[in-house]
Amino acid sequence: MSKMSERNKTTKERILFALSAIPDQMTYQAFNLFVFTYYFAVVKIPPLQVMLVFILWGIWNAVNDPLIGALSERTKYKKKYGKRRFFLIISIIPLSIIMVLLFCVFFSTDAKIIEFIYFISIIMIFELFYTMWDCNLNALFPEIFPTEEERAKTNVFIKAFTVIAVILASVPSIILSPLAPETGTPEELMLIKMNYFIGGIMLAVLTMIFAIPFLLWGFHEKEETQEDFEKRPGFLESLKITFSNRTFLKFTTANMMVWYVFNILMTILPLFSVHILKIGEKSFLLTLQLLLALGIAAFMLPVHRRLGRKFGMRNSFMATLGVWIILLFPYMLLNQGDLIFGLIITALQGIPLGGALFYVDILHSDVIDEDAVRFGVKRSASYYGVNGFIHRFSIILTYLTIGLVFQGTGWAGGYVPNPGIDVIIGIKLIMFLFPSIGCGIAIFLLYKFDLHGERLNQMREKLKELNL
Repeated sequence: MSKMSERNKTTKERILFALSAIPDQMTYQAFNLFVFTYYFAVVKIPPLQVMLVFILWGIWNAVNDPLIGALSERTKYKKKYGKRRFFLIISIIPLSIIMVLLFCVFFSTDAKIIEFIYFISIIMIFELFYTMWDCNLNALFPEIFPTEEERAKTNVFIKAFTVIAVILASVPSIILSPLAPETGTPEELMLIKMNYFIGGIMLAVLTMIFAIPFLLWGFHEKEETQEDFEKRPGFLESLKITFSNRTFLKFTTANMMVWYVFNILMTILPLFSVHILKIGEKSFLLTLQLLLALGIAAFMLPVHRRLGRKFGMRNSFMATLGVWIILLFPYMLLNQGDLIFGLIITALQGIPLGGALFYVDILHSDVIDEDAVRFGVKRSASYYGVNGFIHRFSIILTYLTIGLVFQGTGWAGGYVPNPGIDVIIGIKLIMFLFPSIGCGIAIFLLYKFDLHGERLNQMREKLKELNL
């Protein structure tokens, strides 16, 4: 075992590891924030085709995510490249380049078939390299930080950098004015497409800037012996074990619903800002909303850490989701043009968001630890791979929700909606009703999640005895 894994980490070591959250979450949240608006409102792919793209993308994830996780587990540790580091190194440059290629549709056809093919191809390639990075990065967390106290201390830094990552993901909105065409003239469309392209370049550069110090100094992997390697089950056996773990399935489905809430709010926020808040040419107000919400989320991280220690991570997570439902309701009370009220409501979402960001990794690490007690080795990548597969359904649910609501209102024909109150009601429902249902389902699943209290304490004692 490496020295870094044996002892408590220094603040510097925690910060360097936590830097990984910026390229990880910035790329993913930029994808959530801009890809839908770009392909629906700028490239003008019809909403049903957009839904089909994300359904096909979800099917791809059914293979991609578990396979990447299993591939990482079955890769032998090499002294020069480690086990997880190898995949992190080979994925980061392609991931950076793809942040530009996501916004490279400078052509336009009437049938949108070519655009459709490009759309599905590029997001599948994005998913391949993002999963390679994200799965291996997440696998390091429970392996390098073995106790709840170590994880909680480090997670405060990780989630603080996650907040920064989401803010950086919104940076292209500074040059995206407007976010989508108002008249649809060829000249306006080309200018907006060029702005998205420049935004993609900005994201690619930022991804590399923050990935390099993490890869160079952010972690030292635990060396894996041949004996430990042989304890790892094969791909099919690993999938069978993981999918039969009911505790894990309860957790990961709850996690999927939480990310559904976050994704749907992030995805609809640009259109909400344009059509409800009426920000017009002031696209910087989109970034301001994120700054306010995420600033409060960062401020709340130490609070959630204390609540988790006092009441338990699972119980505090459930209470946080209940608060989130309450704070979502004011979206239904907004009138068009209520800019200040809208900014306040969005800012308050940071209170539960901070908890949603904080508790997930702690609970997931407990699930991985319990599995390690059973098999004698931590199969972190296998669990994060399957979690990634299930997690991606949150995006499918997001676009199904948006597509079906838009199809049922005056918005089925393109970015500029037909006149009528139904469009406004549709956006409000997307901002309140469906996220509230998601929170409710997550609360129920966490209530059924029984890896807490005495069972959790007993598992941790066995983990110490096994020195895992």
